[in-house]
Amino acid sequence: MIFRPVVRSLCTGAVVLAAGVTAIAPCAALAPQAGHRSPGSGTGSGTRAPALPGQVSALSWVVADATTGDVLASKDAHRHLPPASTLKTLFALTVLPHLPARQLHTVTGADLEGLGEGSSRVGVVEGHTYRVDDLWRGVFLSSGGDAVHVLASMNGGWQKTRDEMRRRAAQLGAGDTRVMSPDGYDTPGQYSSAFDLAVFGRTGLADPAFARYCSTSVAEFPGGLDKSGRAEAPYEIQNTNRLLAGTQDVSPYPGLIGVKNGYTTAAGNTLIAAAHRGSRTLIVTVMNPQEGTVYEDARSLLDWGFAASGKVRPVGSLRPPVARTTTASAPGPAQGAGAALVAAHRSTTRKASVLGGFAAVGALLASLSASLWLLRRRMRR
Repeated sequence: MIFRPVVRSLCTGAVVLAAGVTAIAPCAALAPQAGHRSPGSGTGSGTRAPALPGQVSALSWVVADATTGDVLASKDAHRHLPPASTLKTLFALTVLPHLPARQLHTVTGADLEGLGEGSSRVGVVEGHTYRVDDLWRGVFLSSGGDAVHVLASMNGGWQKTRDEMRRRAAQLGAGDTRVMSPDGYDTPGQYSSAFDLAVFGRTGLADPAFARYCSTSVAEFPGGLDKSGRAEAPYEIQNTNRLLAGTQDVSPYPGLIGVKNGYTTAAGNTLIAAAHRGSRTLIVTVMNPQEGTVYEDARSLLDWGFAASGKVRPVGSLRPPVARTTTASAPGPAQGAGAALVAAHRSTTRKASVLGGFAAVGALLASLSASLWLLRRRMRR
């Protein structure tokens, strides 16, 4: 009889401790995990879930929460398709950490060798000296294959960069991606998927440098060289992502962060787009619409995603991509706010989780102390 209160208190403490462990558990979502994949197609169920837009014609697409990695809906998410320039997101994830933003490089003819016919260019000129951050703006805004070639050369070469991209994709659990040409140029045997592109976009938003570049709408790019070898005046470049820049009869999408668009003959139009509204950041990927435009599909899916957030159960997860990347490329916060918003949400979750854990331990100790006091009191009788 004497020990019943102790046993009861110990049981109560165990329940409290279990609650504390549950509170701390969300922190584990920040570390890489294995095997979390979404089904090929599906929509999260829920009694209040809005109907998916019927006009989306893309061969493959994904709608996901960029903060949690939850996939809210998808169509043929693991279908292997040419990614076009959206593959430059994986290129950035791979190379950004290794090249300081203010590093200077004088372009040689060898740097530009192998640039595919018809590749998009920002206007890099042999013999001109560029800063690394200018070259990255050329990659993200103008989808410049010439800038990609120069950065890959600085990284140790085209083949080395390709192999590193393959390893990076494997680290992120992006098993649907095979890299043949780091710039996304149509190459036999190269493919990715809407799922993997969403993984690349989500991972990039956790890096302030990536987030800043991908969310920049307009920038100046250094001029080339005139006939006498003198540097010409810089010129304006505009982001080719029309949802961000609001060009060619496409209205900018409210809260859009970026990320990257692409087009080739084999791939058709492809797009990774992220947007923030209220407390949520969503990411959508769209591959090869059969009717309409890639921007119309993305707009419809983002609208649906914000309407469905909190009303549907996930059909899968983009995890494990959120190992935070630290780069030498961009000191200071991300101007595009993509990384800041995601980081702030994670920081709030992490602090609340740790405080919840401390509270649970405190409650357990208090319970044990009270039980021991009661036991000693009864033993004195």
